[in-house]
Amino acid sequence: MVTEQQNWGDAGNGSAMSLFTIENPFLKIQVTDLGAALTALICPDRNGHSENVVVGATSPEVYRENPSYLGATVGRFANRIGGGRFWLDGKEYALATNNGPNHLHGGLCGLSRHRWEATQGEDAVTFRTISPDGEDGYPGNLDISVTYRLSNHILSIDYIARTDAPTVVNLTNHTYWNLSNSQDVLGHHLELFSDAYLETDSNVLPTGTILDVANSPFDFRSPTQLKDPVANTNGGFDHCFVVRGWDGTLRLVGRAADMDSGRVMEVHTTVPGIQLYTANHFDGSPECGGRQRHEALCLECQHFPDSPNQLEFPSTALRPGEEYRQTTEYRFFTAR
Repeated sequence: MVTEQQNWGDAGNGSAMSLFTIENPFLKIQVTDLGAALTALICPDRNGHSENVVVGATSPEVYRENPSYLGATVGRFANRIGGGRFWLDGKEYALATNNGPNHLHGGLCGLSRHRWEATQGEDAVTFRTISPDGEDGYPGNLDISVTYRLSNHILSIDYIARTDAPTVVNLTNHTYWNLSNSQDVLGHHLELFSDAYLETDSNVLPTGTILDVANSPFDFRSPTQLKDPVANTNGGFDHCFVVRGWDGTLRLVGRAADMDSGRVMEVHTTVPGIQLYTANHFDGSPECGGRQRHEALCLECQHFPDSPNQLEFPSTALRPGEEYRQTTEYRFFTAR
């Protein structure tokens, strides 16, 4: 196992951001303290040729604002909160609206724009930050840590958060993947261990209705090439799938495969939802990693969008004395 730290450029406020590398015989990752973001993951294909399967920024400076959330830790609340408002314990809170009428990925000062404190271990890097009371409208001082750890063929991401006042929390990692490192991901095969997904309105906000995936483009219960389902949706996927049998334990929720390279990525998580996003907004700009539409996909493990306003969804409330914990693992294999 090899870990190292290097200066990676100006964080935008006169301080330097750092890039951390962890490497073992099978995997190599790079993460930065700006946004606690995963910038690269290098793994072999079936012939032993290693490539980066993370779509990252073309220059470090993009991570200062990172409008596409490339590889970033996002929150306090990942995904959308309708109208930028929610009620908790009888009090209404107004959040920043940065996605049409809705609040997205923590708002204007979200965790993806934080400079996190970093601590290196033998096989891991832990990032820590505090989101202060009132940041983007959220109540409570939220103390958050995110640990990236390598073990053989597994990248694990562990999240812990504590608060000093009642609040809501929903964290995820927003990495864009391309297992082939080629033009697009439409040739990837995807399998999701999900029988249902959340219906959304024109602003991609859940309506509260949970739909069966059967007989629809959302049916990934068996390995399915992305090309036809993407063509049969309105511009691609940006939808949350319900994890089958969710009980808070770590379980297999998704599998993506590129049969040309032989790379296979399994996703395991402890949370109830997995958001499939097919890089619908990518336009080749530096903020999109220089990639075009559908040249990457996200599999973001998280609680359901708009959970604070949907009482039938699993709760995302966190109160003093409680601890938010989440684990997501990305496991890499090669198919012969």
